[in-house]
Amino acid sequence: MKKTLFVIILVVAFCFSLVSLPYAAGLKIGIIDFQEILTNSSPGKLATEEMNKKAKEMEDDVKAREAELMELQKKLERESLVMGKEKSEEKQREFRIMANDYKSLKANYAKEFKKIQAQYLNKMTKEVLALAEEIGKKDGFTLIIERNEAGIMFFDESVNITKKVIEKYNKTAVSQ
Repeated sequence: MKKTLFVIILVVAFCFSLVSLPYAAGLKIGIIDFQEILTNSSPGKLATEEMNKKAKEMEDDVKAREAELMELQKKLERESLVMGKEKSEEKQREFRIMANDYKSLKANYAKEFKKIQAQYLNKMTKEVLALAEEIGKKDGFTLIIERNEAGIMFFDESVNITKKVIEKYNKTAVSQ
């Protein structure tokens, strides 16, 4: 009984595979690696450079504020013994306000950087998508898949069109 059921399932699976063979012969599939495009294309390198520059500016500002905060704390510790209670409380309050401002600044910069990152990524995604579509139509691809999003573990290098997309992306960036 089990053997017969197994044979029937095997025959049905074989029949389905035969039916799909003519359709598979006409498929032309391309695969792109978006991460490689971001890393190796001129626009990707430029975007990374600009983001790093903005991140450095933000980081420098945060470090400067942190240094001010540390200096104020040291000054407070030194002068707290000499100051009166009222003056000491006023300086403590000033320090707390400055510490809260520092935390807010740090959080705002993190949020702002994520927003900047998302803007660059969205812009580049749209541009690469348009290029992939253009290449797909021009070269007769049935399907172009992004390697990382699709979770592809292995593919033959002959279907990898990443370098072609990078070349086209670099050319369009130069002409703009």
